[in-house]
Amino acid sequence: MELATKDNLQKAVIHLSKNDPVLAPIIKRAGLAKLEPHGDYYGALVNSIIGQQLSVKAAASIKQRFRDLFGGELPAPAAILEKSVEELRGVGFSYAKANYVRDLAQHVIDGRVRFDKLDKQTNEVIIAELTDVKGVGEWTAHMFLKFCMGRLDVLPVGDLGIRNGIRALYGLKDLPTPDQITKLAKKNNWHPYESAASWYIWHSLD
Repeated sequence: MELATKDNLQKAVIHLSKNDPVLAPIIKRAGLAKLEPHGDYYGALVNSIIGQQLSVKAAASIKQRFRDLFGGELPAPAAILEKSVEELRGVGFSYAKANYVRDLAQHVIDGRVRFDKLDKQTNEVIIAELTDVKGVGEWTAHMFLKFCMGRLDVLPVGDLGIRNGIRALYGLKDLPTPDQITKLAKKNNWHPYESAASWYIWHSLD
């Protein structure tokens, strides 16, 4: 599997520009896709759960209050489980999100999510492992693979921005289904740079 290094992102530019005439002018304007991985797998999932369906400002406030509850640091899974749902709600969590972050912590403690093993696992295995956590759906798993792990072959078929972008760029009447997006990617030979292709589609919406 290829990761989002500078060299590989340059390869993605060449490959996608050659194979997809719709993306080529967008790539020329945008340059390299901004997909540098940051590698904090546990923190990324905690923050993803906190930020669901919130504005950036509201999510940032709750993230800080959450850390303050644990002395200003991202808490270890065991520390999270020591806090009750009500204590988590006290820093801004909804009832559901309090249970979600506790479920993530329990998965890590039980070994059902092993962050030290993810780099050697396939996308499919990682998606299955992560979506077993309450509150982590396929979209969250796709974003984790793409932006946190830096994998270049991730196609977020359920993302609304991707669907809107594809409809506009490729002249479709209706929003494409996941199956139609998969077929479009195959037709235009995006593999193994689906992550970069989807980034350029997002960029086209700006």
